[in-house]
Amino acid sequence: MYALPETGYLRLYQIIGNTRALPPVPSLIPVSKSTWWAGVKSGRYPRPVKLGPRITAWRVEDIRHLIEEMAR
Repeated sequence: MYALPETGYLRLYQIIGNTRALPPVPSLIPVSKSTWWAGVKSGRYPRPVKLGPRITAWRVEDIRHLIEEMAR
């Protein structure tokens, strides 16, 4: 896992990882893309923020809180 910034936004590949990228991006939450979106729909994972017409991201604070909750 890499250090999260204090504030800002994370794209989906930064959360669930991307092993095909060069260099590979490690996952913060090791789930598939479809599992992640199902979790967002059910309320298990935080809702995204639309930064533009084709840009979806999640607040770092929400992801940090989710990781802390999952560790309990």
